Amino acid sequence: MTRKFIIVMVITTLFTAMVVGFSWFYLSQLLRQRLVWADETASQLTNQLEYAAKNAVPDLTSTRVDTENPKAMRAAITNSLQTDSNLNDMLGSVVGNYFIIYDAAIIDLNGMAILDTRPALNGKPVAERPPLAVLRDAGFIRQLRLLWSPGAVYGQAFGSVRVGVNTVFLRSELAPRLRQAGFFSVVSIFCSLVLAAVVSNVALGPLKAIARNLDSASAGDLLPDEETSADDEVGLVSLKIAHLGRQIRDTNEIFSALKDNVEQVMTKLQDGLMLFTRDTRVVLVSASAEKFLGRPRREILGRTAAEIFSDGTVLGAVVLPAFQKQRALAQYEFEHVDGRRVQVSLDFIQERGTPIGALLTMRDVESVRRIENEIEISRRLSASGRLTRGVAHEVKNPLNAMAVHLQLLQNKLQQDDPETRRYMDIIGNEIHRLDRVVQILVDFTRPRDLRLEEVDLRKLLEDVSLLAAPDAARHGVRLVREVREEDALIVRVDSDLIKQAILNLVLNGVQSMKEGGTLTLAARRDGEMILAEVRDQGCGIPPEAQEKIFELYYTTKGDQGGSGIGLAQTYQIMQWHYGSVQFDSIVGAGTTFRLRLPTAAAVKPDRREGEKATA
Repeated sequence: MTRKFIIVMVITTLFTAMVVGFSWFYLSQLLRQRLVWADETASQLTNQLEYAAKNAVPDLTSTRVDTENPKAMRAAITNSLQTDSNLNDMLGSVVGNYFIIYDAAIIDLNGMAILDTRPALNGKPVAERPPLAVLRDAGFIRQLRLLWSPGAVYGQAFGSVRVGVNTVFLRSELAPRLRQAGFFSVVSIFCSLVLAAVVSNVALGPLKAIARNLDSASAGDLLPDEETSADDEVGLVSLKIAHLGRQIRDTNEIFSALKDNVEQVMTKLQDGLMLFTRDTRVVLVSASAEKFLGRPRREILGRTAAEIFSDGTVLGAVVLPAFQKQRALAQYEFEHVDGRRVQVSLDFIQERGTPIGALLTMRDVESVRRIENEIEISRRLSASGRLTRGVAHEVKNPLNAMAVHLQLLQNKLQQDDPETRRYMDIIGNEIHRLDRVVQILVDFTRPRDLRLEEVDLRKLLEDVSLLAAPDAARHGVRLVREVREEDALIVRVDSDLIKQAILNLVLNGVQSMKEGGTLTLAARRDGEMILAEVRDQGCGIPPEAQEKIFELYYTTKGDQGGSGIGLAQTYQIMQWHYGSVQFDSIVGAGTTFRLRLPTAAAVKPDRREGEKATA
């Protein structure tokens, strides 16, 4: 039921009530006036007939009538009344001149008609009739009921003269007036309906304009200018709605931008995040939460904690009591159904001491430890880099001095024997070798300007295969590439550095396969990331060494000539490109390294040009 309909009905009801009230009052007064007039008319006629009857009876004491005999007296009076021409003319004129008069009669004390306007009733008893005052003094509804009931005659008696007033005659006289009044009442009610509709439209017209403005504001359309007339309350409200609409539009734009950013962040988060309202209803959920709960996000959003979690699960048994008691949960760790270790924390959000929501965080413990290891490796690499730069600076200067003085010494010893020349050549070669080692350390720790370009990762794997082919052939290793020809794997990278990172892994894998075997290079798309794999069938990495292999100078090759720089360099290059490197290794079965790089489309615009990566 609309507000307009309610207002129309209220106004119509008020107008109708007023019209009905006035019509009721008018009709009741009209009916009462006519009944009072009928009563007064009948009373007047009765008085006239009584006066005429008294004048028609002579003084019987001067006649021969025995005044001591009641019968004789009654007979004499009856004869006088019936023979009086004036009285008979008056009785006849009463019925003829007054349309409401039904009959008139003069009766004796016994109720017998002495003289009646209907001669056939002379000498006969006259039936008792209710007084006209009963009709005159009745209420309006009762008056209408008595008038419109079967016709009745009401008597108006004074002494022994009675005048009968018939309701049929009264009804015939009042009916036209009542119909006319009823017609005007119906017309008035109809006019009240029309007037109510007009008044409601006039009153609600501005509200329609306000409703349109509100619709425009909610839809983000343009709103009236500030120059809109503000002469009345409606104009002021319209201006306020215009201002409110602009604020809503600006807020919606900001909210949309924030929502898009939040969605991007929530999509890329590895942690499962769930944001709850005060009534434990989910309003935000990250994509990673799906793998922890085993349900898609569309089935989680909008539901309460009791609908999402079950007491029969380990997670539900921990989270639900925390929600009920409004008690924070600090890093509770349990084993998931798939065997993973999961860490859960629940924090309640408050504003000015009032709870407004809660944040549930679910983390894969293995991922947390991997991230911690990566942070530790980055810290160690940074510390090693700082130390290396200092050492390289201190070592390179003496080496340069030694090389110069050795050259001067060689020039002065013109007649040296071959044995001395051989020793001096050995010293020179070792000095140059140390200089190359120091230069490698300097290059490793020096900030690099990345020459980024969009390139197909498949092409980089092909180039690496060609570079590593001779060394692989010497070790009896067969290189295999697993890529789909129809899938372009476009990344935005420094091609030389990425090839160096992959080549380091390939050469390590080749050197680990002393009995030969197959080394596989694979690449595929993984969401917004490109995944490259290097799988060897070598001896594997011992468990005690797996946490250290990305540390600078750490090597498992012992006296086989490993420098401990290759894997650290690969790790550093992947960090420069906002990628990651991970591995799985089984001793005696082989190792698989996984390199993840963002696709060219996923690289942010502010990282596309002029990037400078530092160790």
